[in-house]
Amino acid sequence: MASTAKSNKSKTNEQIIAGFQELRQQQRALASKISEVEMDLKEHNLVIENLSDVDPGKKCFRMLGGVLVERTVKDVLPAIVNNKQQMSKLIETLNKQLESKGIEINKYRETHNLKIRGEESSEVEKQETKPGTQGVLVS
Repeated sequence: MASTAKSNKSKTNEQIIAGFQELRQQQRALASKISEVEMDLKEHNLVIENLSDVDPGKKCFRMLGGVLVERTVKDVLPAIVNNKQQMSKLIETLNKQLESKGIEINKYRETHNLKIRGEESSEVEKQETKPGTQGVLVS
């Protein structure tokens, strides 16, 4: 604990802010990846929905590694369903990572007593507009 306190004091303000910004960037990257995978998941759902009504022997095309491959619906559909399940698991994992990154950022802010611009004024406004503290003049 003593060494941690020493290392915190030896960090400059710029290093502390850079560390905070790095954590925020990692959080944004996770959120972006989640959004991207969710869009892919929606596309997979659309394809599964459309292929479920099609004759299993009918030919269809699938993109594999940038190459368009001819297959039958009965070959493609299970693979797409499997991919969808894997994406759902990935989204769950990424959401857990995003949540833990948020906790890490909050601990970092508390440790270094960081405040974000605009946050202070909203706290002051909340204190000023507490219910029951405003007077009403009736004549």
